[in-house]
Amino acid sequence: MIKKVSRNELRKKRQARYKDKVKGTATVPRLNIFRSNSNIYAQIIDDETGNTLVSASTVDKELKLENGGNVEAAKKVGELLAKRAKEAKIIEVKFDRGGYKYHGRVKALAEAARQNGLKF
Repeated sequence: MIKKVSRNELRKKRQARYKDKVKGTATVPRLNIFRSNSNIYAQIIDDETGNTLVSASTVDKELKLENGGNVEAAKKVGELLAKRAKEAKIIEVKFDRGGYKYHGRVKALAEAARQNGLKF
């Protein structure tokens, strides 16, 4: 019997392939995205120290979202993340899409962050 590999395992393999290329530093941290069926999470990470500098998600009380699993929610998370990054004086980041395809919610979050001042 052939065992089917889960989509999440395949995503983790894709993520591991380019993980070494997209390393965050203190000057240019990494913007990481995690997407579940019901929510989307984004965080800006300094990989040298292993610290999360800024984070935002659809679970944040500040956003007051009813549904966190759609494109509109992802746009709001991108805007909130860019706002928090500006407050932390972070302008430029390296984009880590986490093994997900660049479309839908991932694309919406990235474009909203770009429009609100983050460069990547």
